[in-house]
Amino acid sequence: MTHHPLGVGVIGASPDRGWAAAAHLPALLTLPQYEVVAVATTRADSAREAARRYGAAHAFTDASRLARHPDVDVVAVVVKVPHHLELVATVLEAGKHVFCEWPLTATSDEAARLTSLAAFAGVRAAVGFQGRWAPVVVRARELLACGHIGRPVSVTAYAARSVAAGARLPRELAYTVDAAGAAGALEVAGGHLLDTLQFLLGELVSVSARLATQHRRILLDDGHTVEATSPDHLGLHASFANGAMCVAHVHDAKASGARTWIEVSGTEGELVIESAGADADRGPQIGALTLRAARGTAARLEPRTPEEANWPGPHAAARYNIAAQYAAFAEDIHQGGSRAASFADGLAVHHLLDALRLSDRSGRRIDRLTGPRAPLSSPWPTTR
Repeated sequence: MTHHPLGVGVIGASPDRGWAAAAHLPALLTLPQYEVVAVATTRADSAREAARRYGAAHAFTDASRLARHPDVDVVAVVVKVPHHLELVATVLEAGKHVFCEWPLTATSDEAARLTSLAAFAGVRAAVGFQGRWAPVVVRARELLACGHIGRPVSVTAYAARSVAAGARLPRELAYTVDAAGAAGALEVAGGHLLDTLQFLLGELVSVSARLATQHRRILLDDGHTVEATSPDHLGLHASFANGAMCVAHVHDAKASGARTWIEVSGTEGELVIESAGADADRGPQIGALTLRAARGTAARLEPRTPEEANWPGPHAAARYNIAAQYAAFAEDIHQGGSRAASFADGLAVHHLLDALRLSDRSGRRIDRLTGPRAPLSSPWPTTR
């Protein structure tokens, strides 16, 4: 069945910088399933310029007006995490489908509230776990599902980013080392890596974690220094529901050689996912990846898909992955199903991050990873 393009409004559509400009909008503009009809930023001149640049008919500084506009079917929320709760709730109250970047919210309680709001609104709500849509990850999942390496027995994962390398940062990224920003190594690098691992191998049911902040004073490019309050290291021992063991290390501020490495060993072979080329220091959801698959002594490098190899521009792998998730989200809206990662998936990862924090504070293994369920009564305010 042929469907008319979904009208999408993008909150956080700065014309010159930010993740919407770098990845979301370029991805959306390639997809016939969507038409960018509205943008919103905090300044009128910025909003007008974004509308001109991306061909949107409407420019707003008020996100609620964008969400309520009749031309808008889907709203993408691509702003700093502390603003997600208010903005996404506004979109859901307007009855619109929503795509929110990860982290979903600053806390698991906020994520539970949005998950409940989405359910009562009766709309589709996706969270930006685009690592699931990297072609290498999709292919690795297929190989695992068909038993190519036998029964998985262990996973070794390493995700190192160059964020704050040399204890230095651009001023606009200072929020990433502030725990209140909820966008540090644990939430972003850790959250994306852990979701990718669970997408490949199923639920993590037991974790033992240590967190550390190795770079406490960060020099900004304007000469000021800030105190880092967010962890830049995560060390993890864990186990999956299928019995496979996991050892993972997330490392921010890597001075050189930042990269991703995921090795899955099975009873009959192994898979190795490795970062390659541009954005190798940005994580599995952003950087290009390669896949080596070995069964017994026979190993091969899996070819890249032609579409991925020919994707244009900077952040090419991230744009490809985000476009693939948006395409799946459109299919969910039109046909039902749950191909795109949902708010419930985001809430599950928030609960997992809570378990890591608890393990670090208590010095013990955490075996029950689920948090409190979202309330079953109506989550909307009684006065509206």
